[in-house]
Formats: sequence, C-alpha cells, structure tokens
Amino acid sequence: MKRFLAAVAAALGIVLTAPAMAQTPPGVLVVGQIAEPKSLDPHAVTAVNDFRILVNLYDGLVRFKDGTLEVEPALAESYEVSDDGTTYTFTLRGGVTFHDGTPFDAEAVVFNFERMLDESHPFHDTGPFPLSFFFSAIDTVEAKDAHTVVFTLKEPYAPFLSNLAYPTGLIVSPAAVEEYGKDFGRHPSGTGAFKFVEWQPNSRVVVEKNADWWGGAPPLQAVVFRPITDANTRLAEMLSGGIDVMVETPPDAVATFRDDPAFTVYEQAGPHLWFLILNAKEGPFADKRVRQAANYAIDKQALVENILQGTAEIAAGPTPPAFAWAHDDGLEPYPHDPDKAKALLDEAGYDGAPLTFYVTEGGSGMLDPVAMGTAIQADLEAVGMPTRIETYEWNTFLGEVNPGLEGKADMAEMAWMTNDPDTLPFLTLRTAAFPDKGGFNSGYYSNPQVDELLEAARRSTDQDERAKLYKEMQEIVVDDAPWVFVANWKQNAVTSDRVENFKLQPSFFLMLQEVAKN
Repeated sequence: MKRFLAAVAAALGIVLTAPAMAQTPPGVLVVGQIAEPKSLDPHAVTAVNDFRILVNLYDGLVRFKDGTLEVEPALAESYEVSDDGTTYTFTLRGGVTFHDGTPFDAEAVVFNFERMLDESHPFHDTGPFPLSFFFSAIDTVEAKDAHTVVFTLKEPYAPFLSNLAYPTGLIVSPAAVEEYGKDFGRHPSGTGAFKFVEWQPNSRVVVEKNADWWGGAPPLQAVVFRPITDANTRLAEMLSGGIDVMVETPPDAVATFRDDPAFTVYEQAGPHLWFLILNAKEGPFADKRVRQAANYAIDKQALVENILQGTAEIAAGPTPPAFAWAHDDGLEPYPHDPDKAKALLDEAGYDGAPLTFYVTEGGSGMLDPVAMGTAIQADLEAVGMPTRIETYEWNTFLGEVNPGLEGKADMAEMAWMTNDPDTLPFLTLRTAAFPDKGGFNSGYYSNPQVDELLEAARRSTDQDERAKLYKEMQEIVVDDAPWVFVANWKQNAVTSDRVENFKLQPSFFLMLQEVAKN
C-alpha cells in the first residue's frame, strides 16, 4: 500500500502542477471540494463540506438508508425504542475495530457522547462541539455490556434517531482522542470504509481503503479530497481531468457537462435553504418592517433564473419543501415589490443608514455567493438601502458569522442542509440558540411563540402533530422575517466517465463506499 500511495502522490504532483496534462490513477478517486476542511473530528464541525469527507472515515450507530432520509442500523445491528419514547437500546456489531486497532464496543459509544455532553469529562476540552445541541435530550448513556448501549432521554425527542445518523453522531476512537487530544481532528480514527493517510493543508486530504470494513472492502483503493475554492479553477480541473468528481457545479457550467459524453451530471432536490441572516438585535433590521422590506426588495426570481440558472427554486420560508410532511405548502414567497419595500421603509422611519453585508467566497451549499451577494446589494440599493459588502474565505466567514452579528454586520449569507425539520429552526431561530448560549441564532431573532412551538414539536412522537406545529411556526417566522428567504437548491455533481456507481444522497453527504473508478 505504501508503494501504491507513493504512486498516488506522484500522480497528484502532476495534477497540481499541470492540469492540462492531468491523468488521475485508476482506483483513486480525486474529489474537487469547495473549501478546505476545518477539522476531521466529526463532533467539532458543522459544514457539509467537512461531512463529505467524514462519512467515509467514520460510521454511526445508525445511518441514512441509501437514497432516503430514513434511518437504518449501521454500527448497531438493531435497536429498540421504549413505548414512552425515552429509552433507546442498541445492540452493537461484534468484531469491529477502529482504524487504530482498538475495539469498538459499548464503552467507546459512551465515551463519544459523554465527551460532547459532560463538561467534567476529561476530554471535553478537546472541543468545542457546536452541534452537541443535537443530543441535548440525552439524560444518560450506559454500557450494559460490551455489545449493548442504552440511551435514556430526559423526555421524548422525535428527531433522536435522525440526529444519530447525522455526522455529529459518528463514532470516533477513544484511544485516538486520548493520544492526540485537541489535535485529534488532524489524526482521525474511525471504523469507516476508508482510513486516514494524510492532510496537506490547502492541498489535499488522502484516505485509503479499509479492507477490513464491516460493510465489505470498498472498490476504490484511495480517495483524494482537494480543496479548490475558486469555482472556475474547479471547473478547469474537471475539464482537464485533474479531478474525477466535482461537487456544487457552477450553474452556468451544468449544461456544458450535460452535453459532453465524457461526463455525467447528477442532480437531486434535498432539504436545503439559502438565506440571509438579518441582525434583529440592533440597527435597521431590529424593526420587523425593515426586515420585511428587504424580503420585498430582493428579486429572488431573477436570482434563481439568471444567476442560479434554474438549479434552485425560490424559498417561501424556513422549512425546505423536501420535508413534504412538515412543509407549509400554503405559504407564498415574498414577491418582488420595490414599491412595497419603500413604503415599509418609510413607515419604519428608516433613514438610509448603510448596511454591512457579509459574503463568502464559497462554502457548503452557498450557491454562487459572490454573484448572489452583488445582485442582492443592487436590489437593496434600488429601494434606498445602501449596502457595503465584506467578503471572506469560508472558514473565516464562519468564524465571523457563527459567534453572532452584533457589533459587526447587519446581514450575512448562509445556507443549511439538514436532516430533519427540527434541525434548522431549533439551532437558529430559538431564543435559547443565541450564540452566547451555544446556538447559531446569529441574528438574535426571538419570539416566545416560536420557542414554544419548536419545543413542543421535538417532544411529540406523533408526526401529524409535529407537522401542525411546524406549519404554525413557519407562518410566524415568515411574517417576522428574521431572514430573507432566498432559494432551495437542487444539489448537483459531475463525474468523469471513468467513475462508476456514484450517487447523490438527499442528506447532501458524499457516500463513496461503493464507488469504483477504472
């Protein structure tokens, strides 16, 4: 394998220096990522860009069934849920080891969740763990024996299994965490179909096949994830053969690939929302009328048609239509109505104070963010809202936005891909999700009614009741307009004709366990 990886490195040297002559090796899949990963610790990250790597290095107790958001066993062979919805008992697979050779067992599962949730745990300081919110309903995690682990919840929590299937629920090696501490994210060890080899910052992350994977050895010998933040460079690499898979293809390039038999284009709708966070705590957007005016001012139809070129649909509210059972089909998107926007601004007494707008160069599901930001700036200025754009690299952008916009900006681009209708609003719209409380409500929106509806929805185990509560929440949030609701994206990817068995998943993850390449 060392000789094989040396050949991979040599081939990658050619790719990185001379894309016009590139020829990637057979059995090695080179993926063009949209950004550098932040960490390879699944408990420490939030971006789908990182998750696309992590779901191939690690497994969870459960996973999303192929092509769906339904949950099925993974590291757990089976599970049972108590009648009252508060006790989950998992029977674990035997004979599974982490990549570092240590055993996977019930104690390892306990370590993972206590590390995230227990501030007194000896390795809690290896965080922070920004999505530990997903598991806030857990009261205790107990290893009954080596192959049985029991989660007891404080109260019924409907999204629990779905959250376990999310990357935050992936199981890491306790021994590796103990060895590397805060640097574990640079020395990952899981049980997945691929094992970590190297991470060259701003160049590549290389993983190799795990021949002993419990799910069966993958066809690929190795996968190389290359961060190529500039969309045009990523496009050139795909056309020249420097990469085999391109995710988040620029809208104006999709038709080019679709018409070329040397490539295959994949598209699929999923639970995605592209929106603008508005600072509801201070400045002009503290007034609901100004927030509504921004929604009326922005021509979302033009954004979808001219910039995104039909690769997305206009968003009507905070819940993506991919969650058909929870989405309120009766909600209509804010129409483009500059006169209405101006009238609301006059009514609010808006004095033309300039707005600061955070834009990113590119990141998970961000949909041509620079072009979108420029068009949005023009629409706002057309109704008398002067706007100054500040542009950041993705991880720097998250470092500015996630801690909150207070004292910094009036608005910021954002995109979320989620696994459950609970996830996005619970982490970003509740009062208890303000950044200083550990959440992602970076615009400080607060409505006690919304808080109550979201708390009730996650406690209910009746899907019809949950749907009713989510629809009530959507109506209130759309009227309050804490965000500008812009677009729901149809994810896409392009592969070369050398790639076989590739699929997109509604989770937006990149599952490469069955992919092959000649």
